[in-house]
Amino acid sequence: MIRVLSLALLTALTACGPSINPDDYPDPESLWAVSMEAYRQGDWDKAQLGFQRLMFEVGPRDDRQAEARYYVAETQLQQGQRLEAARQFRRVSDDFPRHRLAPDALLRAGDAFAELWKNPELDPTYGETALATYAELMGRYPNSTAAQRAALKIQEINEMFAEKGYKAGVYYLRLRAFDSAIIYFKDVILNYAQTSYAPLSVVKLIEAYDRIGYDDERMEYCTYLSQYYPGTPGAEERCGG
Repeated sequence: MIRVLSLALLTALTACGPSINPDDYPDPESLWAVSMEAYRQGDWDKAQLGFQRLMFEVGPRDDRQAEARYYVAETQLQQGQRLEAARQFRRVSDDFPRHRLAPDALLRAGDAFAELWKNPELDPTYGETALATYAELMGRYPNSTAAQRAALKIQEINEMFAEKGYKAGVYYLRLRAFDSAIIYFKDVILNYAQTSYAPLSVVKLIEAYDRIGYDDERMEYCTYLSQYYPGTPGAEERCGG
């Protein structure tokens, strides 16, 4: 039955793309070699076809199943099939949690979601999912190289969330919707303190308090700005020398 399914998959995929003749690769090792060579050469269609066939050729608990699935996901990601890739990467980490590729699979799943959220002004759902995936990686495999890379990815995405909050605050400030502006600026300051938008948000928060006559709050955040973000552009204008 597995043989029939794999041949059916092969027939469907080769009808409109590069082919891999199963008779030329009678064992998983030879099929792996040709699939990996196609992958190295950037022939994503052929590599995907070969690795998908390998998923039928090896057992469900065979380590090569994890590797084949991982490379199927990589070929999908390279071809812009980000959601499909994220699902495949997750299956590697969930079904083979002790495999050497499990941390990298979680990292790449996070990358796939991150690539789906390139514009901070759009719905941040995929960005939130990417953050959660990177955090899961750091929790499950804290000593892995993948976890170290995930920490950098988290900072990049937090920068985007901070940008989103800062721009929303600026928008409401222009509308003189001061309460809403203050909420957004405070959120950036509290939750994204390590980003470049945190000090800018403090300056804008001070401006909002100044415009509504909240002198005590303005002075409080001027002190905060001087202590934690000295030299921020606009600080002298809003707080004095």
